[in-house]
Amino acid sequence: MKYDYLVVGSGLFGSIFAYEAKKLGKKVLVIEKRNHIGGNIYTYKQDNIDVHKYGAHIFHTSNKEVWTYINQFAEFNRFTNSPKAVYKGKLYSLPFNMNTFYELWGEKDPNKVKEIISKQIEKENISEPKNLEEQALKLVGRDVYETLVKGYTEKQWGEKASNLPSFIIKRLPLRFTYDNNYFDSLYQGIPIDGYTSIIEKMLDGIEVRLNVTFDKKMLDLADKIIYTGCIDEYFDYKFGNLNYRSLKFETSELDIENYQGNAVINYTEYEIPYTRIIEHKHFNNAKSNKTIITKEYPLTWKKGEEPYYPINDEINNNLYNQYLDLANKQNKVIFGGRLGLYKYFDMDKVIYEALELVKKELYH
Repeated sequence: MKYDYLVVGSGLFGSIFAYEAKKLGKKVLVIEKRNHIGGNIYTYKQDNIDVHKYGAHIFHTSNKEVWTYINQFAEFNRFTNSPKAVYKGKLYSLPFNMNTFYELWGEKDPNKVKEIISKQIEKENISEPKNLEEQALKLVGRDVYETLVKGYTEKQWGEKASNLPSFIIKRLPLRFTYDNNYFDSLYQGIPIDGYTSIIEKMLDGIEVRLNVTFDKKMLDLADKIIYTGCIDEYFDYKFGNLNYRSLKFETSELDIENYQGNAVINYTEYEIPYTRIIEHKHFNNAKSNKTIITKEYPLTWKKGEEPYYPINDEINNNLYNQYLDLANKQNKVIFGGRLGLYKYFDMDKVIYEALELVKKELYH
């Protein structure tokens, strides 16, 4: 049996393409190397709690087309991401806003807060930041940097902030209002039935094979391939491998109703090895006499481990461009998604990219 499209990977990008192709009567096969569909947005239910297996996924966008599109497949709650941060046992509000500044300095006047930050920035006297540390100090001053940025960033990247390139932190927004809404997006929330149900609806009626790793012999299965795996792996690491940061998730069920009172709490001191603790029930206000938490540990990525965050520095971007040249010469294979395009995408950007491909490929 020959297919019109073989879609490699059942995450959001691949599933949207498969859904739209099937709508047009195309014969589609989806293969997935994991034992479940959904990629990193996979959720499962345990004790009436939707567990985000691969870390917190909070949908947010200001793109109305994307919001309208995803709402075909799910009803969203009105969850607003208002994370907290713990530094040396003290709790701080995120993103950096008047609540944070009051917690830091006991100051309620926005103008006085601006003055404190300006004086700290002036004291650093940094004109051209040479690294991430200097960039952050130039943006927010020493108190905010040392309390809420430095340790978290060093854990996230596995490197001292003074050794990291400044471009990683282009801006660190400061809000001079009491607004704990983390995302500056028009639409946000979490699907009431979890993310997996979205992918199930997209892939309904499409042949899906789990626990299947892509092999070049599969090229003959279909007229075209939508490939959402690692682009360097597809080309057998011809120019060397691209680099990523990986993550380890440590999930536990606790015999208590409430562990931390918030969906996401960051741990910003370097000495605590995890970057955050997620308490899943707070995403959907789940009613349960138990709770499930996940500690998230950043890891150095090695081949064979799951790649989460592309390291888009100059060396890796140049390497990616070499693979992109090869990809552009392929008649049969189209690369997409976070790993295929070597970019960190929020979910709304994945949807946007998938819909752009749908327009180009299916409606040209």
